[in-house]
Amino acid sequence: MGNVAAKEINIPNLLKIGAGTLEYTGEYLKELDLDKVVLLFGNGLIDMFGGRVMESLKKAEIEILEYQELDTVCIEDLVSLAFSMPNKTQAVVGLGGGKVIDAAKYCGYLRNLPFISIPTSSSSDGFSSSSASLVVEGRRKSVPARLAYGIIVDTEVIKSAPDKFLYSGIGDMVAKITALYDWKFEGDHGYADVNDFAMMIAKKAVNSFVRTPFHSIKEELFLRELLDSLAMSGIANEIAGSSAPTSGSEHLISHALDKLLEQPQLHGVQVGIATYLMSLVQDHRYKRVDTMFTKTGFWDYAASLRMRRSDFEKAVDMAPSVKPFRHTYLHEETYREKAKELLRTDAHLREILV
Repeated sequence: MGNVAAKEINIPNLLKIGAGTLEYTGEYLKELDLDKVVLLFGNGLIDMFGGRVMESLKKAEIEILEYQELDTVCIEDLVSLAFSMPNKTQAVVGLGGGKVIDAAKYCGYLRNLPFISIPTSSSSDGFSSSSASLVVEGRRKSVPARLAYGIIVDTEVIKSAPDKFLYSGIGDMVAKITALYDWKFEGDHGYADVNDFAMMIAKKAVNSFVRTPFHSIKEELFLRELLDSLAMSGIANEIAGSSAPTSGSEHLISHALDKLLEQPQLHGVQVGIATYLMSLVQDHRYKRVDTMFTKTGFWDYAASLRMRRSDFEKAVDMAPSVKPFRHTYLHEETYREKAKELLRTDAHLREILV
């Protein structure tokens, strides 16, 4: 045998998930030898959390070269922002929801700087994934970026975010059940090389989450499990070299809804409803998905949104064109027809969609 090198993968150098971690941001960055940073905050978050973070950085003698609130994920804006950052910048810190995390992640990627991810909501696995959802020529697009160099999640902060963000995170996490089954389907039909190690990590992440005992979704243990599992999902993607372990037909439906709707709902909420639909189509673990959505209150929240069945039907038809190079269940007409029939006949879906 020749010298076959093992595949190198990036993993975050820092992962802190727990209550009160925000207060130690300075100490954590000091440990990583990062002492000149640019801070990007989500809209309205300087007042809410900025003071605590900046205080912590000053205490650790970390220089804040620039800080600002950011409300854009337009690729042109981010390119000019990234290249206007001072040359002595050692890291880009993003604090906020999915938007600013994607923006900071992309700026770090463009400048080849470490990106520190501090999510304030658990709405998706974006805080730990290596791609960024940006607006390119007026359309939402997933573009390559790099995995976070460090992840700091304060469960107290996550708890204070509106419940809808928790439901979104729950939907995005449970989605790994159908995504993994789609990936296996692609592998079995010769359309993809399945990386067994990535498969194992993503499977462990979702199984650990759906088996967590809880009374309330605001409990510390439940939140930690959700965030740990979302973080592990990002690493599964990194190992696979694609988003296949965590994003299958259920994500294609959500991406199609984003294109179809004037006002799409939160990503993970759309993904969650589509996950239940696809678990029925795949005839795979739909009882587990249903139990999780019933116990967490996800179904009640989803029903309150009055989403239209006809939009989901259109999204099912549009799904294959979102990622034509994939071959999920929805890339086959038989399964698209089955999905549309279930949208009309399944009891849960009839309750939730109007």
